[in-house]
Amino acid sequence: MTPLEYVQQRKIVAIVRGLKPDNMLRLAQAFKDGGIGLMEITYNQKAPETWADTAKAIEAVNKEFGDEMLVGAGTVITLEQVAMTYNAGGHYLVTPSTQPEIIRAGKAFGLGLFPGAFTPSEILAAYNAGADAVKVFPASVLGSSYIKAVKAPLSHVPLMAVGGINEKNAAEFMKAGCVGLGVGGNLVNKDWIANGEWGKIRDLAREFITQANI
Repeated sequence: MTPLEYVQQRKIVAIVRGLKPDNMLRLAQAFKDGGIGLMEITYNQKAPETWADTAKAIEAVNKEFGDEMLVGAGTVITLEQVAMTYNAGGHYLVTPSTQPEIIRAGKAFGLGLFPGAFTPSEILAAYNAGADAVKVFPASVLGSSYIKAVKAPLSHVPLMAVGGINEKNAAEFMKAGCVGLGVGGNLVNKDWIANGEWGKIRDLAREFITQANI
């Protein structure tokens, strides 16, 4: 199954930022128990010294869960990060913007590509450059009606909504025509993680899955 097929089937990509490596596997288990099958671990562009740890986290989740939790990298903007993700066993790249050189490099490694775009011109450019699906970001700024409007002329382009997605608006974005949703802070509650409240994350993951499949 390709990364895009995973997104189409499982709907929710959990976005993880700035988390200690020792919590990654516990978090991945909570996501899995809640029905989420995709996890995006992001690179911190302000701290290149952490990139190796990001790659190690991707490798650890991939080894522990395999195809049960398809893991990829987020906030990928350099060719070095593309190679690091591939070498760590990541399956896909998510970017904040459309960089054709990143798309080409990822495709050369056989990775799935979900580049970020906002306007119809950017969305089409990303898709024509080789994107599997285009991440509309930040989606909540204009709302689900924007997705529906863009899908009218660009019905052939798979879209993912990212940015401000929560359990209350997930269903409307899916109904507007998205193939999947990326969810970060509204799912990855750092207080719950710090307190080891994995059951709360599992239950919230289940709610997101329920809403995304309405």
